[in-house]
Amino acid sequence: MDNITALGGDVYEIDTRMAGYSGITAGYLILGDRPCLVETGTSTSAPVVRDALTSLGVGPGDLATVVVTHIHLDHAGGVGDIAGFYPDAEIVVHEKGARHIADPSRLMASARMVWGDRLDTLFGELSPTDASRIRALGDTGAVDLGNGRTLSSHYSPGHAKHHVGLIDSATGDLYVGDAAGVYLPQTGDLRPATPPPDFDLATALDSIDLFRALGPQRLLFSHYGPVTEVQETLERSAEELRVWVDLTRQAHAEGMDLDHAVAMVRERTRERYAALKADEATAEKFELLSGAPSNVAGIMHWLDRAQP
Repeated sequence: MDNITALGGDVYEIDTRMAGYSGITAGYLILGDRPCLVETGTSTSAPVVRDALTSLGVGPGDLATVVVTHIHLDHAGGVGDIAGFYPDAEIVVHEKGARHIADPSRLMASARMVWGDRLDTLFGELSPTDASRIRALGDTGAVDLGNGRTLSSHYSPGHAKHHVGLIDSATGDLYVGDAAGVYLPQTGDLRPATPPPDFDLATALDSIDLFRALGPQRLLFSHYGPVTEVQETLERSAEELRVWVDLTRQAHAEGMDLDHAVAMVRERTRERYAALKADEATAEKFELLSGAPSNVAGIMHWLDRAQP
């Protein structure tokens, strides 16, 4: 299948084809003794992910574990559907997200407030997962991949209060979710993901420091793909956060409303990203992945709490 890329170490990147786009959200299959899916993508992507797993030889009774880095709908919206396709798989999530996987009603209501009618085309509906199948992680935890191989989870809030990073003992791959921002392989651009309501600068920078300290061999971005320049990329993640926060703080101090703040930050960061100078489709994809309105709104929300 053209949406599967072998990354070595029995790891396969699956393009979940979110909202019909390619290269927006990746799921990863670790095909060890106990096959593990990291990130499900959206609910509407679940059949795409299932077909990819089938083509890799993983049948309904074979998937041992599904892990999500956090419960935002582009990462975990398909959990309920995937749990249905793979009745023996354990669903692993941070304890702060577990109840929303069991009962998604509040999560879906707030998502609908943010996205309105676009919710259905972008994400679809997160279906509930039987609570008995969910394993809630604390600050650290481990997933057994079989044959002594483990996926260790490390609590990494800042982007979301239910976010974990995951490191594979066999490959040194670190699944960074959204905590290191979003990466666009076509242009090598990296930009922060700071949506409301959980963004917090100090916590986000601490999570990047934690990722550095784990000494990964490779970063696997949910958006999108593998990066081997580990330390340089994490350095840049922190720098991007500081740039966006400094500019938004300036707008906030000048009393700008959200629209004016977004326009100012967009204007002053434009030169940082090759994607925005590329063709329209690439620019549109980058905005969908890490939209300036969502990023600035998240930082403004944090500033309002931090400096009322």
